[in-house]
Amino acid sequence: MYPELINHIKRYIQLSAADEDIICRYFELKKFKKKELILEPGKLCAGNYFVTKGLVRQYFVNNKLNEQIIQFGLENWWIADQDSLLNHQPATTYIQTIEASELLLLSEKNRIALFETVPQMESYFRVMMQKAFIASQRRIGYIFNQNDEERYRHFTGLFPGFVQRVPQYMLASYLGFTPQFLSRLRAKKI
Repeated sequence: MYPELINHIKRYIQLSAADEDIICRYFELKKFKKKELILEPGKLCAGNYFVTKGLVRQYFVNNKLNEQIIQFGLENWWIADQDSLLNHQPATTYIQTIEASELLLLSEKNRIALFETVPQMESYFRVMMQKAFIASQRRIGYIFNQNDEERYRHFTGLFPGFVQRVPQYMLASYLGFTPQFLSRLRAKKI
């Protein structure tokens, strides 16, 4: 049984005890060490990962050979290369642990079977995708409408505990500025 997963799902849909048991059978627990690669470009994404413990990041390497973080995943968050999953093509991103992590893998084959067995799970995943899409839209809006200092202040206000867990250079990458700029901001005690 995976209580973190079940509790998260039950925030969005109703489940019977039988449904809970069935759902858990479709997931596989994966344990990763700190800084371990889960996915790299050129490989097929194995499925959707639900983070039960730890912290992961999704990133690509741009043409200047800089890592550009596009998403973090911490406890009770989902992470995957959706383009690879949906289009059955090699991934273009990396997924790597930042901390030692435990993730529940729902393979694409198992996701399809799960939807047939517990149909309300399709509603749950629709909500998760909508929430992820909204988060992406907001992030793009922040990048276009806020200066670097405003973006940093806003993000740290929303996720103060998370900011303490992430190395400074990774936070800078995610927020779209250099680690040096972030150091200057922190020195100003913003």
